[in-house]
Amino acid sequence: MNQRHLAVVVAAFAALSAQAAPKATTADVIVLMDESGSMAGEQAWMRTVVPTLDTELGALGLTGNRFGLTGFGATVAGKPDYVRSFSIGGSQLGTAADWVTASAGLVASGSTEDGWAALNQAATIAPRAGAARNLILVTDEDRDSTDPGLTFGGLLADMQADRTLLNVVVNSTFRCGDGSAAMGIIGSTGFKADGAGGFSTCTGAFATGAGSTRAAYVDLALATGGGAWNLNILRNGGLHAESFTSAFVAGKVGEIITQPPAVPEPATWGLACAGLLVAGWAARRRACATDAAA
Repeated sequence: MNQRHLAVVVAAFAALSAQAAPKATTADVIVLMDESGSMAGEQAWMRTVVPTLDTELGALGLTGNRFGLTGFGATVAGKPDYVRSFSIGGSQLGTAADWVTASAGLVASGSTEDGWAALNQAATIAPRAGAARNLILVTDEDRDSTDPGLTFGGLLADMQADRTLLNVVVNSTFRCGDGSAAMGIIGSTGFKADGAGGFSTCTGAFATGAGSTRAAYVDLALATGGGAWNLNILRNGGLHAESFTSAFVAGKVGEIITQPPAVPEPATWGLACAGLLVAGWAARRRACATDAAA
């Protein structure tokens, strides 16, 4: 990102920064990755997303970012629902490069996936002072409950206490207010593929269906002020995957660049964040296109 493009994105978030808690100067991003048999592709995808996210944050002045990794659902030593935190460069949190190295230890061989157990495990990773805290949960299955003591309200309270935003990439679908398909949503703003590897937004977006994936993951993510994304768009590959990745990274940058309120109001925060981040990203893409044409 050159300086002109960087200035456009920074300006897009200036209004949001003025209304929220103090702007973060660094970020802690913890990935919660399903290790069941169908997830090898998403694990490889995340190895590209983490370095890209770190680069984009660094361009906006957020340096020293740290990344964590919790795996769930692996069958290890006879445990079909194994939940584990990975060492990242010798610590719970490490650099993006260390994260990529550690992620090579992920497996794709399990069958019992409890994302709530992974969220509970990730809560043991202490937040760094002054860091924006984000969780990314990726799974293609409904939640398999392995701990009846975990509750929606308890997990939400833990995340709100640390001002943590959750994004989930799951097998769920979303629609814009006009009925068209969306790749994902933040608040009531939807993200749509533009057919050229980028994205546009729509209003009045919502999650469809009422299955356990929505109840366990989508609703929880939105309640934190985070976002929810349709895994199957990524799996379509090609320009669909490019659009999905562009929108997802933009969403994460938009959430991280400014600390959320102590107790976020999901719809308000999500709508403001999404509108501002898309304005910046769209301007950046237009500038890139103009440079290429020149």
